[in-house]
Amino acid sequence: MSNEAFDGAIGIDLGTTYSCVAVWENDRVEIIANDQGNRTTPSQVAFTEEERIIGDAAKNQGAMNPANTVFDAKRLIGRRFDDASVQKDMKSWPFKVIDNGNGKPKIQCAYKGDDKQFDPEEISSMVLTSMKETAEAYLGKTVSKAVVTVPAYFNDAQRNATKDAGAIAGLEVLRIINEPTAASIAYGLDSKVEGESKGEQTILIFDLGGGTFDVSLLTINDGVFTVKATAGDTHLGGEDFDDRLLEHFQKEMEKKKKWDIKDNARALRRVKAACERAKRTLSSMTKTSVEIDSLVDGEDFTSNISRAKFEELCSDLFTRCLDPVAKVLEDAGVAKKQVNEVVLVGGSTRIPKIQALLTKFFDGKELNKTINPDEAVAYGAAVQAALLTGMKSEKTANMILLDVVPLSLGIEMQGGVFAPVVPRNTTIPCIKKSTFTTAENNQTMVTFPVYEGERHMCKDNNLLGQFELTGLPAMPKGVPELETTFEIDANGLLKVTAKDKSTGRTANISIKNDAGRLNADDIERMLEDAKKYKADDEEKKERLKVKEELSNYITQMQGTLEGTEIQQRLGNNDVQKVEAALGEAMQWLDLNDEADRADIANQKRVLERTVKPIMSKLWRGGQRDQRGQKGRGRK
Repeated sequence: MSNEAFDGAIGIDLGTTYSCVAVWENDRVEIIANDQGNRTTPSQVAFTEEERIIGDAAKNQGAMNPANTVFDAKRLIGRRFDDASVQKDMKSWPFKVIDNGNGKPKIQCAYKGDDKQFDPEEISSMVLTSMKETAEAYLGKTVSKAVVTVPAYFNDAQRNATKDAGAIAGLEVLRIINEPTAASIAYGLDSKVEGESKGEQTILIFDLGGGTFDVSLLTINDGVFTVKATAGDTHLGGEDFDDRLLEHFQKEMEKKKKWDIKDNARALRRVKAACERAKRTLSSMTKTSVEIDSLVDGEDFTSNISRAKFEELCSDLFTRCLDPVAKVLEDAGVAKKQVNEVVLVGGSTRIPKIQALLTKFFDGKELNKTINPDEAVAYGAAVQAALLTGMKSEKTANMILLDVVPLSLGIEMQGGVFAPVVPRNTTIPCIKKSTFTTAENNQTMVTFPVYEGERHMCKDNNLLGQFELTGLPAMPKGVPELETTFEIDANGLLKVTAKDKSTGRTANISIKNDAGRLNADDIERMLEDAKKYKADDEEKKERLKVKEELSNYITQMQGTLEGTEIQQRLGNNDVQKVEAALGEAMQWLDLNDEADRADIANQKRVLERTVKPIMSKLWRGGQRDQRGQKGRGRK
């Protein structure tokens, strides 16, 4: 890769289970394959005594190293340690999650002989770094800008945390966009390419991935994408279906084998991997077998599972997927028959029962499967990245995105009542104002707690943060006019300002969820750590390269010495010297498996000092033979 900078930006779908990267190039989107040739990469990071591993390699060694192989970081990002979903997930994760002392979850792993703690943002940044490097290898240029996608139902803290992860990975995140909105771009661009515009189309994006679920209703009209309503669940997806299968097989083991594997992290990891494979197989077959060698005390585990049984185990989860569909239609005031297309996005939409439930809900309507469910989100992110960096194309010339706020935003009033200022499904970016007043006589200070949610009482909603407006003149309650402004940018990030109309005094807060968000020092430290990890990775790569060069040199020389003619030309003494040197070098390699690059390179130089002078005799001898033949030809 050259040091030349890429002018544009890449699009990254940072998924719970898999991630994908794409770029706009040659007037089209290219989904970029990783070094294994795969177009999606597992969102997994593993730590060992020697190295840090990301992606396919991390997932492949997960069963051998379960306590130090981290996945599902997206289910932790921007959340608090005491969050009910975090506490529930912790029971099934083989890696350790602890409280950092401020109510924020940290992941603890053993790395290079030490216990090290990582923020979820840090793990996500490692996956983003892998996506960045994949794009750089493809483009041959350095990449510094990206558009990153998040579930539509991600709250402000989760969006901010995702942006922090991008910064730690060395990426300027130009825009955070919602996954179903990105998928709609992929659909809209494809339909535009296929033929002439069909006029205004009402599209429902049903996005069910590995860990999150979103439904968005949009209209697409001549390049203008308008989100009308969105709903979903940031904690529902393929991982939950895998867990149901895992519980089923655990009960079967307890009943038939008297095995209890709940405290056996390695066995759990292997069974969970087998459950994921079974789930995928049941999307195309009605029955499959689960076979795991030497699971407990050297004994194998074998079982069968039918599609019908899988559907029974997950029936309540599958049914839950329809609630947000009904909700977006109701919020947007759109009837089922007015929806032109129901577009499937996310790997979990391949499950036949989910497709059947959705078809039935829409009275037999055929579902749209024209876009790749695994790649559509990254595709849309790449288009948005091209638009934001000024890449010109006739296909995207008139494209405009109008997204919405997923949850109502407002202030807590007296008695803990929630007063919405920005109703849910308001188009962003936006500015909304509302006027509040004091609740007591002679108040000189007012606290503004900012919440998101749809419940009447604040205690049932989510507190985003709070700030104080001080220095108010003493007045009777209800007299001061305190104008509150909610400003939401294109990333869905929020700033709230309060102003006393009589004095002009103001106070504001950019919602950062201080208990859950990284501060500048945290990000700086993680940036330094990221550089160190990169240096370690590069050192390991170079060490393996030098080690391979030495090993190949030994093998090549041994092969050369095998020829009888070569041995005769060199003589026994020289042959024995070379064989002895090669044998010593091979033994050194076996005994010094973890030697550093400099020691290996030095060992190769020592070997060459012995071998090269002897082997050069062959070359000189060959030259003499050629001269002798030429001389005889002239006589």
